[in-house]
Amino acid sequence: MQILLIEDNPGDVRLIKEAFRDVDAETTFHAVHDGTSALESLRERQRDDGSVELDLVLLDLNLPRKNGFEVLETINQDPDLVAPPVLVLTSSEAVEDVTRSYELCANAYLTKPNTPDEFIEMGRAIEAFWFDEATLPPAVASA
Repeated sequence: MQILLIEDNPGDVRLIKEAFRDVDAETTFHAVHDGTSALESLRERQRDDGSVELDLVLLDLNLPRKNGFEVLETINQDPDLVAPPVLVLTSSEAVEDVTRSYELCANAYLTKPNTPDEFIEMGRAIEAFWFDEATLPPAVASA
């Protein structure tokens, strides 16, 4: 599994990476710390035939430079920008944030867990659904 992790909090980056160490599939994270870098990474992967294909994006909403909503808006509005499924992973439980994320075509909205064990459960749930059960679109590189 190749995951683009868009998260500015180093502690959360560490917890998320550790959570996926316990899943069955081998997982590689490509972490960026702001929305601008995330969009640059997605665009670069489309231009570079030798880059690693992404399977999933984990997107925090509260980011510097461009926030998560701006990232979703850009992905949704730019016909040349193709992204794998985007899962919003944020601390916000606000109904407005959930609603807006889905309006901007997020594939799922997850609230960050509170404990390391809950992060591990979340990692297993993401693996079970997104990689074992769901049928994903063709890889971005073949788009």
